[in-house]
Amino acid sequence: MRLPAWLNPRRLEGRIVGLFLALLLVVQLVSFGAIHASITHNAQDSLAAELRTGERVLRRLLDQRAGKLHDAAELLAKDYGFRTTIGLSLAEAGTVETIKDALSNQGERIGASVVAYFDDQLHLVAATRDGAASFGATLQQLVNRQDGTALAVLGDQVYQVVAVQVRTPQPVGWVLMGFALNREVLDDLKALSELQGVVLMQPPGQPWSGIVANLDNEAAGALQAGLGTAAPAGGVLALAGERMGARFVPLLDGEQRLGVLLLRSLDAALAPYQQLQLVLLGLTLLGVAVFALVSVLLARGISGPITLLSASARRLERGDYDTPVPSTSRLAEVHKLAVALESMREGIRRRDALVNNLAYVDPLTLLPNRARFAEFLHHHLVNSDTPGAVLMLDLDRFKHVNDVLGHDVGDRLLQSVAERLRGLCAPAHSVLARLSGDEFAILLAHTDARDASEAALAILKDFENPLHIDNETIDLGAGIGIALFPDHGREVGVLLGRAELAMYAAKTRQCGSLIYHAQLDAGSQESLSLLTELRHAVENEELRLFLQPKVDLQRGRVIGAEALVRWQHPRRGLVPPMQFIPFAEQTGFIRMLSAWVLSGAAKFAREALDAGLSLRLSVNLSTRDLMDQDLPAKIEALLAPREVPPAALCLEITESAIMDDPERALSTLEQLHAMGLKLSIDDFGTGYSSLAYLKRLPVDELKIDKSFVMAMERDLDDARIVRSTIELAHNLGLSVVAEGLETAKAWAMLARLGCDEGQGYFICKPMPQEQFIAWAAAWQPPDISTLSAESAMARLG
Repeated sequence: MRLPAWLNPRRLEGRIVGLFLALLLVVQLVSFGAIHASITHNAQDSLAAELRTGERVLRRLLDQRAGKLHDAAELLAKDYGFRTTIGLSLAEAGTVETIKDALSNQGERIGASVVAYFDDQLHLVAATRDGAASFGATLQQLVNRQDGTALAVLGDQVYQVVAVQVRTPQPVGWVLMGFALNREVLDDLKALSELQGVVLMQPPGQPWSGIVANLDNEAAGALQAGLGTAAPAGGVLALAGERMGARFVPLLDGEQRLGVLLLRSLDAALAPYQQLQLVLLGLTLLGVAVFALVSVLLARGISGPITLLSASARRLERGDYDTPVPSTSRLAEVHKLAVALESMREGIRRRDALVNNLAYVDPLTLLPNRARFAEFLHHHLVNSDTPGAVLMLDLDRFKHVNDVLGHDVGDRLLQSVAERLRGLCAPAHSVLARLSGDEFAILLAHTDARDASEAALAILKDFENPLHIDNETIDLGAGIGIALFPDHGREVGVLLGRAELAMYAAKTRQCGSLIYHAQLDAGSQESLSLLTELRHAVENEELRLFLQPKVDLQRGRVIGAEALVRWQHPRRGLVPPMQFIPFAEQTGFIRMLSAWVLSGAAKFAREALDAGLSLRLSVNLSTRDLMDQDLPAKIEALLAPREVPPAALCLEITESAIMDDPERALSTLEQLHAMGLKLSIDDFGTGYSSLAYLKRLPVDELKIDKSFVMAMERDLDDARIVRSTIELAHNLGLSVVAEGLETAKAWAMLARLGCDEGQGYFICKPMPQEQFIAWAAAWQPPDISTLSAESAMARLG
């Protein structure tokens, strides 16, 4: 999940907001902690003051109770009836009971817990409750101290007692009154000071224990569990989950210790302040929210223009130098940065335009160059699925114009051609570029093969109009290659390479324009690998020379053989010729293969002569061989050192090889014929040769294609073609060789038609050269005397 910018610590907005909020929170937390500590301290001080006040109130309550008791005791001591009663003899019946009733009545009037009368010897006379004699010690203390009040412990009960002397008028005894120190005192204290209390007592040698308290049972139990032998300390106590401020007020020391533990809830004291703290916390949170909003707005005010500048920088990185850099910030620093980026953009745009013009524009024609055209083509291939075509055009005879008329005229010629092509390409919204030299390329979108061919035809038709430069008239001509996409590829290099292949094929065939097809391609990865392996085969003697015998059909003897090349590959085994001969012709490597076969044929001819055999070895030549003006000299260099007569070699040339460039081929053939070499036209009848050229060629034989010979026994038309070819050749003074001789009946028919020589599997398949001499010495012609070809000859008429 992607965080907002103001929450992302990696973003400027996030860091500004985070810093401001962190500072605010730190200040608020410190303030909150200080306030909390101050409130707690003040609450504890206030609580301590309340406890001190509570101690004074407690002592005042005890003093008031003591005063009340003292007044009641004096009233009883001065009562006439009481004095009269105690003046009676104690020996009289009913005197003690009368005294006891008087004590009881007076105690009930003031709520005294105990009232007793002691004589002047401090002996108990009468009391309102049993066990009052134990107050004698307390009375003795009061008499000795001449103090009017004291605390006394009777069992587990604490009493506040006073004593008043009775006079009649002489001292006759003491009246002692006591109030039980019970919860009433603690409740009065709570009513006056909101303090709670616990009366604690410590018997001799025992821990403190609470005897009276106005606490709840849970708190009282928790307090009792925490008491020990030491006097309770003040401070803060935790009772039943509540913090309590405590102050111990000692009331009685000695063996019997007594005191009151005053308690005040600290949590209750802090409650008003906690409400204040909650309000303060709410205000803090509100302040944080407001501060966060303000900081976010401030951060966006700073980061927004910087973000826009970053986006502008990224556009510059992508090569967009046309969009201005915005400058909307009111901050001087950001504004200066925006102005600097805008200046940089303008400088880069100017320099990019200059570099782009140098890198992507042809300075002579002002057309896009090869790199720019490749970019246009790549962009179209990546961003569109529509079909299209690449046309590559190469001018004819441009080098001749440069050589004869000069480079200035050649440059003006290229500029004029560019203007013409601009006019032809403008309506089609195409892309025109000059690739190099006299090569131009055109990208046609939304185009199929038919439209591309029509566009090429329109260019060729326009080129029929000559150019006029100064006083010179220059005829234009061109070869145009067409590659279609996606049919012929979806990569720039592949399409340009295949368009170039088609262009050179169009120039070679002089057909104007040509669409690429797979047979033209010798540049695939497999082909490059094969070319390397072929070179390796020649260098490492992996090639083998095979010979297929040729016999005289009329006399039945071996007169020669056709030299054939085989490739003994170290991994693939024996590679068939059709897998590498056509490729060698396309790549030009056929010249090296032809040279190897010629050398092998010359060497074997020498071996045959030494063995007493006079053979004529036929070697196939390709179109590229005929275009080699040094071919006669190369052959002579092969024959002369071995003293092999030129007539021992017969050079076979296909009709297509002659017709590709008849004039040049005728010149080469005349030189070879003058050397004494035999010349043969191979695969006669399958091409489109002209008899006008045929009669001019210095050839010695025609070789009928095997497609006619193999079917002549069952196809009357093929038999007629064979007969006509034989008659034509003999009329021209040429000998005839029939290849594809597969049966004895075909031998008989060919002999009957006057064919001179035969070659085929019926005689023998091609064999390694090492086996040929032994095979020729042992070979015997077949007996065809019993075969009759009369029926087939009769059908020929």
